[in-house]
Amino acid sequence: MPDQTGRIAIVTGSNSGIGWEAARALATKGATVIMACRSIARATPAADQIKALKPSGQVVVMALDLGDLPTIHDFATAFRQKYHRLDLLINNAGVALSPYGKTKQGFEQQFGINHLGHFALTGLLLDRLTATPNARIVALSSSTHQSGVINFDDLNWERRTYQPMAAYGQSKLANLLFTYELQRRLVAAGQSTLVVAAHPGWAATNAQRHSPLLKRLNPIFAQPPKMGALPTLYAATAPDVKGGSYFGPDGLGQSRGYPKQLESSVRSHDEAVARRLWAVSEEMTQVKYVFESAVARV
Repeated sequence: MPDQTGRIAIVTGSNSGIGWEAARALATKGATVIMACRSIARATPAADQIKALKPSGQVVVMALDLGDLPTIHDFATAFRQKYHRLDLLINNAGVALSPYGKTKQGFEQQFGINHLGHFALTGLLLDRLTATPNARIVALSSSTHQSGVINFDDLNWERRTYQPMAAYGQSKLANLLFTYELQRRLVAAGQSTLVVAAHPGWAATNAQRHSPLLKRLNPIFAQPPKMGALPTLYAATAPDVKGGSYFGPDGLGQSRGYPKQLESSVRSHDEAVARRLWAVSEEMTQVKYVFESAVARV
């Protein structure tokens, strides 16, 4: 990983698992890492673990609940008051295969947290990113996106029998549609910010707490979080990464191994669906993206 000294990074959901490993690695290389977490009580000892390693970068804990839009605004305001640049936004936090539940604003929680929460956060911080040379946004998706379908008639699972895996697949497909659409809009505005996606393969993390079967199989098939974080870190820092790329493990079934550029599903590249999802996401979150022209700014 290149030296990260002087860079400011936000890693959502970084109190454990892949997010914690990403925060640790970035801080070790000199970045100031904001651990944006819902629970300060859990994030503080996690940050202390990184600080105990005596990294060359700083570690800062800030409260962020991606399931509650007002707290996302609060986080963005607090960040903007303290920092005038943002080099790296890693949208890592998420829930997986959870029982049916709703966010504070009434969205189905997997779609609401995994997609809408990060959509709102990114929009509220976009000007900090575009004003920072060589900034990147990394979205965490999953190989499960391949089975995902965006059901615009029932995004919040209010008319159908709830299926946790299908809901998760929808949210992870939304992550990729958002990644590619945001990159297209940034390019059209003449901005240099890169938007990249990654998936960790099968990694043993707290994201699987709602699946007893996966937890039982983890010791046999899963790779440790440190390996699962490598695609994220490659997407975030490797000098040869291009916007709109997608990275995951190079092993059998993309379940384990070292980072490799991959092709996501055909559905993830449907530009008409991406544009519709964008419009719906702005309406649901009430966060409107503003793309300042880089030419006009100069």
